[in-house]
Amino acid sequence: MGEKDVLEKTLFTYEDVFADIVNNLIFNGKEQVREEDLETTAPHNTYQGENGFRELERDAAKYWKNHDIRIALLGLENESQAENDMPVRVIGYDGASYRDQIRYETDVNGNRKKIVNVFPVVTLVLYFNYEKHWDKPKTLHQMLGDKLLPELKSFVPDYPINLFEIAWLSDEQVKGFKSDFQYVADYFVQMRKTGRYTGSRDSMKHVREVLRLMSRLTGDVKFAKVADDKKFTGARGGNKSMGSALDYYWNKGIEQGEDRHLIEQICKKLRRGMEIEQIADEVEEDISRVQAICNTAEEYAPDYDLDKVLKALHADVMA
Repeated sequence: MGEKDVLEKTLFTYEDVFADIVNNLIFNGKEQVREEDLETTAPHNTYQGENGFRELERDAAKYWKNHDIRIALLGLENESQAENDMPVRVIGYDGASYRDQIRYETDVNGNRKKIVNVFPVVTLVLYFNYEKHWDKPKTLHQMLGDKLLPELKSFVPDYPINLFEIAWLSDEQVKGFKSDFQYVADYFVQMRKTGRYTGSRDSMKHVREVLRLMSRLTGDVKFAKVADDKKFTGARGGNKSMGSALDYYWNKGIEQGEDRHLIEQICKKLRRGMEIEQIADEVEEDISRVQAICNTAEEYAPDYDLDKVLKALHADVMA
């Protein structure tokens, strides 16, 4: 796995985030799983493939313990697009995890003994797409379709996946997240509802990891650019929120002259008397960003002259 892939999945390796997701989605917000009850495990298993051994790799996996006793293995899978083979993939993950719980020990006399100490394996599939619902098979029977003969159906166990469509969580469910995952979920719910996003002003704990994950899930370069900018992520103090991260990206664009075309388009539409929400829709930009540009234009350049607006915005960034 490359460094980029590791960084994009790092958020889910933190115990506070992992426990928060499990508690909110499985236990309806009850703090059933505590951070200190989680033990990191390798997210991959090996199996014999056609050309030798291959690996099945989860996005994140942890043992849930009661004192020193493992009582479950919990795994997370993150998907931006619906996948046809998801039921079989989950079967592979879960089956390999169950198989790993069967081990052999050799006693002092050289006798080999099988040790079976099986605990539950639970895999959650987190679907990050605000444009459409998951439209691929959710169970093994759905995946098999017409290939599953009626006479065989009762002999082939169905295998439903535990699917959570993040963009369709309720407002109460989003607020139920106590970790930085709340800001990730909030983005997808906002985009599904309105097609626009206004970043929260609440400080994040795992700033770079949240931004890296958002870059992977959305394909939006601004999240990656801020994540990689140590002037923002590495600076001590100050509010490190989704809102301030976007402000930093936009302000840096103004400072470097990268947003000239966007601001020019907004000025032209303001001259035509368009409303801010309509402008935001047409330029496909965050309404809070458009609002800020419009406010500056109306205060310092009521004629909406582009150069005056740019000068005012640049002065505000440099202040």
